[in-house]
Amino acid sequence: MKILAIAGSNSDTSINKLLVTYAASLVPNAEVETVDMNLFEMPIYKHQREVESGVPQEAKDFAAKIDAADILLVSLSEHNGTYSTAFKNVFDWTSRIKDRAVWNEKPMLLMATAPGGRGGLGVLEAAAKRFPLHGGNIVDTFTLPFFNDNFDKTAQKVSNEEKDNELKEKLEKISTLESILEK
Repeated sequence: MKILAIAGSNSDTSINKLLVTYAASLVPNAEVETVDMNLFEMPIYKHQREVESGVPQEAKDFAAKIDAADILLVSLSEHNGTYSTAFKNVFDWTSRIKDRAVWNEKPMLLMATAPGGRGGLGVLEAAAKRFPLHGGNIVDTFTLPFFNDNFDKTAQKVSNEEKDNELKEKLEKISTLESILEK
């Protein structure tokens, strides 16, 4: 099983990257690729730019990574209640690829974390509404509030036992779904 782990942040110290990397490590026998959003930096989407130059290769490369995966684990950082600019730009450009749904109906666990008590709930809600319109097959969602209290950076794992068990159950659900789809 191939997992594409996407952290919707271009921060070198992204807590969402820590969360999605940990989540991916919990799926047994999986081949995991973790996306670095910095590799997909491109000009800010503008219609005139698309008309003049077409869709950048970076957007096509991002789409190819989605296509090569069996399961998507997506953990989004929340900036002012919605996606980070880095993620939104990649999403916008990828949505402009002709005859393509961004997420290509791949089973997805949609996640978010933040230092505060809502745990990125705003971006999670925005994505849960938007992604299905772009081929997002969201199997489940997970939020980790109070990241600094509930994630052990040294051990690289969720330290809150209740939230860790919840994450494991949701990963089991998506992994089992993928196994069923393969048959």
